[in-house]
Amino acid sequence: MASQPPVHEPTPQRRQFLGRLPLPERSYVADALRTETVGGVLLLLAAVVALVWANVWPDSYQSVLNHTVGPSAPLHLDLTLGTWAKDGLLTIFFFVAGIELKREFVAGELRSPSAAMLPVIAAVCGVVLPAVLYTVVNAGPGGHPSGWAVPTATDIAFALGVLAVVGSHLPSALRAFLLTLAVVDDLIAILIIAVFYSSGIKFWALGLALAGLVLFWFLHRRGVHGWYLFVPLAFVIWALMHESGVHATVAGVAMGLMLRCHREGDEKHSPGEHIEHLVRPLSAGLAVPVFALFAAGVTISGPALREVFTQAAPIGIMVGLVVGKSVGVFGGTWLAARFTRAELNPQLKWADLFAVSVLAGIGFTVSLLIDELAFPDDPALTERAKAAVLVGSLICALAATVLLKLRNRHYRELCEEEDRDLDGDGIPDVYQQDDPAWQQRMADRARQTAARQAAPEQTAAGQSDARRAEPRSTDQGPPTQGPTRPAGEGRDGAR
Repeated sequence: MASQPPVHEPTPQRRQFLGRLPLPERSYVADALRTETVGGVLLLLAAVVALVWANVWPDSYQSVLNHTVGPSAPLHLDLTLGTWAKDGLLTIFFFVAGIELKREFVAGELRSPSAAMLPVIAAVCGVVLPAVLYTVVNAGPGGHPSGWAVPTATDIAFALGVLAVVGSHLPSALRAFLLTLAVVDDLIAILIIAVFYSSGIKFWALGLALAGLVLFWFLHRRGVHGWYLFVPLAFVIWALMHESGVHATVAGVAMGLMLRCHREGDEKHSPGEHIEHLVRPLSAGLAVPVFALFAAGVTISGPALREVFTQAAPIGIMVGLVVGKSVGVFGGTWLAARFTRAELNPQLKWADLFAVSVLAGIGFTVSLLIDELAFPDDPALTERAKAAVLVGSLICALAATVLLKLRNRHYRELCEEEDRDLDGDGIPDVYQQDDPAWQQRMADRARQTAARQAAPEQTAAGQSDARRAEPRSTDQGPPTQGPTRPAGEGRDGAR
């Protein structure tokens, strides 16, 4: 019997990683990053002001930082301004992070398990490796293992502020990856805070806070509107959570996760997207910069800097941010792509992802928050750890700037291609190239342009033909060269 030819089964198509975003997702990411970029610049300015203020007028800075405001009864809200910034304003930041996370799971990059795998693995590796490196550095005598979570967070606002300052044209796919990475990173951070840095739980206050969250969810699901109702309710939930011993920022994430982030009927925007659009400028433009103003004021001196580079805790933080975050994010993404057979966008290189991984090592806002929670009884160590966060973030910012600048011309070309809109309909051409209607419009546009360019040439050719067709004079005499002179008159007019 004749042998049968081998049957070749079709090769499964490899999923592209960091490919072009869907248009709605691209629009959302562009809007979100625009606000975060402005907030990032304000964050940088606030950090600089805090450093100058704390070193030039240290007594004034500490006086404002420790000024107490608020009622002592019934929920012990007589807090210092520094605590209000840390526990109060950052709740707004985590509220927006909760909405972002909910939206990513229902409508964004995390809605598909296959698409979510890479950024989630990258975020987890970017948390685990810094914690491991910090623990190794602080395992010996003189170490402080309680600060293991300080170098695990990524500050998206600070990272985007760096991009804005250095003028990098980072493509939307890389920006979206950085944003998704930071969202998952924030979720892990709030879980770490809730589990490892909450103590002395008061269950009556926690129970009332959970009851308030249920009421918040019920009113929202019933379609009840009105900030005058939800803002007081949110404040009560926050105050009860603060009293319970669980860190108050957990309330912000919980309320953000309860908002509906999918569209129904003819809605242009879901309630969660609408609320995020309103609250994000408050978070990026006020809450985070004010927190930075009260948290980043560390004393800079020769002995202080020497301790940053000689004590185990600050060294562990810097190693965790600079090495742990960069290698963890990049290595986790590369391994996940290799084992899931995901194919990198051919317009990008793995070096581009490594540059973004280094940028993810900028851990500012949440790192400073965890720093104050990790060393509550050692103000001097808290100051050194803050300085280490600033130094490590600065090193990552400078290194990422160099790496991104090497490819900035290529990024600019990609951004120009992404934004090109030749027909002026508000939709980039890359999203319409397969649309016959768009192809017809572009063909008509090309014909009109060619016709306009040909019209002057035809006019000029017609005028030239007309001049050649003019009848010549029948007078055969020689042409005169000016007025005739009388006979015998010379050139100078003399006879």
